[in-house]
Amino acid sequence: MTALQRRYGITDVAEAAVLPVIGTKEAIAWLPTLLNLGRDDLVVVPELAYPTYDVGARLAGAEVVAADSLTQLGPRSPRLVFVNSPSNPTGAVLGVDHLRKVVAWARERGALVASDECYLGLGWDPDASPVSVLHPSVCEGDHTGLLAIHSLSKTSSLAGYRAGFVAGDPAVVAELLAVRKHAGMMVPTPIQAAMVAALDDDAHEKVQRERYARRREVLLAAVLAAGFTVDHSEAGLYLWATRDEPCRDTVASLAQLGILVAPGEFYGPRGARHVRMALTATDERIDAAAARLI
Repeated sequence: MTALQRRYGITDVAEAAVLPVIGTKEAIAWLPTLLNLGRDDLVVVPELAYPTYDVGARLAGAEVVAADSLTQLGPRSPRLVFVNSPSNPTGAVLGVDHLRKVVAWARERGALVASDECYLGLGWDPDASPVSVLHPSVCEGDHTGLLAIHSLSKTSSLAGYRAGFVAGDPAVVAELLAVRKHAGMMVPTPIQAAMVAALDDDAHEKVQRERYARRREVLLAAVLAAGFTVDHSEAGLYLWATRDEPCRDTVASLAQLGILVAPGEFYGPRGARHVRMALTATDERIDAAAARLI
């Protein structure tokens, strides 16, 4: 797909290796089931993550392990490994070396790597540029056992359209296509046409990125001035912030200022002292929040 090559340097993706999906949350939630995973299978998810990875594995009846380091699994071999870079909620970016190790480890054990890359085009730190699991620097052009998951909700503001796609291993994509069409998971033709138009137009994607960058600059300065520490957050649509107190206390305190944030513990136990602040509000709302913080 030319958009993947233009925007992210991903090469060697055949047309048959791309499959539109009804939003990437749907694709992630049903992936374990569509791959016929069950109670004898292990699914690995990030330790801090959007709950859909865990929920999807549980819907399939599979066992779920939250682990950022695959060495934590010991001799156990999973069937499916989810990675998310840039991360929701933390904005952390997995580097090329880390992704190469994940790919090599998974291939040795016959596991599929599903990489959620919905925020791939929203990197803010030049020293931590996001890279796809399908990028030649990671997989050397071999997409075997790899699946990249992309959404147009963030880069093109098509959240209500439920527009996304997966790309990667042609054999896996073919299997998903064969099962999904019988499960009624076909993407309507008008939505596919909108996706094509959005992916062919890089100008609006750049405008959207600049909009998020301006909001991030305003909110980050205010959050830091208010005494918060911001961890990671080098990419994506969120600030992962802490005042080194229970996250629910931070949520309650900010709510009194009319600022709504997500408690970090929603994304896993390691988030118990953080909150997630989003850049998805309008410019006017971001400016208002910044003024209230200061």
